[in-house]
Amino acid sequence: MAKKNPHLDPEHFRDALATVQDDGKRNWVYPKKVKGFFYKNRTYLSWVLLAILFAGPFIQVDGRPYFLFNIFERKFIIFGAVFWPQDTYLLIFLLLIFFLFIILFTVAFGRVWCGWACPQTLFMEMVFRKIEYAIEGDANQQRALNAKPWDTEKVIKKGSKIAIFAFISLLIGHLVMAYLIGINQVITIVSSPPSAHMSGFLGLLGFSGIFMFVFTWFREQACLVVCPYGRLQGVLLDDNSINVMYDYVRGEPRGPIRKNPEENSDKGDCVDCSLCVQVCPTGIDIRNGIQMECVNCTACIDACDEVMEKVDRPKGLIRYASPTSIKQGFEKLVTGRVKVYIVILTLLVSAFVSLIVTREDIAATITRFPGMTYQEREDGTVSNLYQITLINKTFEQQEVELKSVNEGLEVEILGAQTFVLEPQSKFEGRFFLVKNNQEVRVNQEKVALSLMHLGEEIDQIETSFTAPVSN
Repeated sequence: MAKKNPHLDPEHFRDALATVQDDGKRNWVYPKKVKGFFYKNRTYLSWVLLAILFAGPFIQVDGRPYFLFNIFERKFIIFGAVFWPQDTYLLIFLLLIFFLFIILFTVAFGRVWCGWACPQTLFMEMVFRKIEYAIEGDANQQRALNAKPWDTEKVIKKGSKIAIFAFISLLIGHLVMAYLIGINQVITIVSSPPSAHMSGFLGLLGFSGIFMFVFTWFREQACLVVCPYGRLQGVLLDDNSINVMYDYVRGEPRGPIRKNPEENSDKGDCVDCSLCVQVCPTGIDIRNGIQMECVNCTACIDACDEVMEKVDRPKGLIRYASPTSIKQGFEKLVTGRVKVYIVILTLLVSAFVSLIVTREDIAATITRFPGMTYQEREDGTVSNLYQITLINKTFEQQEVELKSVNEGLEVEILGAQTFVLEPQSKFEGRFFLVKNNQEVRVNQEKVALSLMHLGEEIDQIETSFTAPVSN
């Protein structure tokens, strides 16, 4: 029969954050340096992910970015494919797929994303924290440095740390702007006086300031207070979800090792060294069970495994496991819930692929020119003025022609006979629809216009034509 964990007391640890003191003040977390199998592999993976993240804006195909999230012009390029406002339904599908994948992954594997791939964790634990350790030392040395009065040593260490943090924050700010407006635009802003691109310059400073604030002061609070993903765990996780967990069946009752073997006979494997708490970047005790604050960083696993080796006990007292496997000794990963998510995700991906394949390369929107009805001409015809918005979603120049489907209705394009669209561009033009006044039968009639490309109709758009009825 599985032993119950006497330390799982929701009234004790779930009523307050580990980073907040009883008087409401910030409880600063000083995580102890950790080493071990998981930390080493997380470090290697962070190098790869950070390299990909910083290389992203520089990756171009035929002179165009591979990734661009231009929310200002509502233009997105994902894996080289361009998405315009007319493709909002595709972006919605893409977001649905992304969120459902996150849900599926969380239901099965918990917050693996947070501990291994989230940019907040990558920068905080694998960049800023390492720099802090190198300059200020381990947790106890940092506490001592912060507690001591300002002297030459403290000024040098704090000043150099802040200077390096500021430089890295500037790099991250420029990186974010490169993903938003493109690396070429960022280079132009950086190489020009601030007055030439004031909005871009302020944007760079703003993003850099935000990251400086987050990684210097806000830190783990971004995961505990701001990020909604941790709070979603309570809804998404179940007893079959794999998380970083303490094996209380094996570990309880906990207690230090005594010299007398008889005093150790009724104890579990946990020696109550508290190293799992000391290395936690969010300040929690993993032995209390699954908690919102846990980001699955595996620091407690490495710390506990090192202790188990020293006391000659099996590793894995803290490990990746599910509550079911802890209680019953077996893992059930593919549950009915997981199967349902997989089916829905497969359907969404299939629908998205079919929409991408059938997506039109050129999109058109026609509206009547605001504030105008009709114009009677001296030659006995009547005209209506329209404006057309064309979007070329391809990476090649395109030429389109506009023709009337209705008999007796002519199209007059202002300034040209056809519309020439540059690659990945939005074009706005104007044109008249002209009709003989003697042929007008109704004051307002529905008309159709054919959008032609390379001699073939690619779209047919309906609008209305207004004119006085002839007697």
